[in-house]
Amino acid sequence: MTAHAIDLDLLLRLRLVVARFGEMDGARWWNSRGQLGRRGVTTLRRGFPRTHRFAQARSVFMLAAYRCDEIYNPPSGVTLWRLPAAVEEEFEARWEHWLDNAEAWLPFFEQLEHPGGGSLSELLASRGLVSGDDVAAATRLRRSAEGRAVALPTAFSGSDGDVRLLALGFGRGEPGDLAVPFALERDA
Repeated sequence: MTAHAIDLDLLLRLRLVVARFGEMDGARWWNSRGQLGRRGVTTLRRGFPRTHRFAQARSVFMLAAYRCDEIYNPPSGVTLWRLPAAVEEEFEARWEHWLDNAEAWLPFFEQLEHPGGGSLSELLASRGLVSGDDVAAATRLRRSAEGRAVALPTAFSGSDGDVRLLALGFGRGEPGDLAVPFALERDA
């Protein structure tokens, strides 16, 4: 058993929704425009007929991680895109399983194509990824004085709750003005 017990399917779903929300046709936080939308399907389906949805996800995840690191890269920090190494290794190992079961993920990816309006917390809640308690906790999060970061109130414990709060913390940003949610690693 690993030190972390994060539901990796939940983590993937959270990353997908935040990644889609932050694209240039959404909150304008990272430099992808509709990559997780219809445009990305059209662009990648021919080259990756079975796995194009996951190719779309991988590319936007990398852009989001890069942009977040550019804005705020806390030493000994954990973000939605940079979790502790053990979690990232588990996530990467699970990727092959998701590819093998790509058809099961199709409805979720299709929902991402047209995310609709609303706040990030509304989108996450409408997909059953966060609870009312999670949303209430996120409303207590504040941007740092310079506006680039959103600190979680406790050290990262490796729980689903921490990951949900990291995702919800992006909602403290504004369109075109990214604020990176982070928590300090417990061992730091």
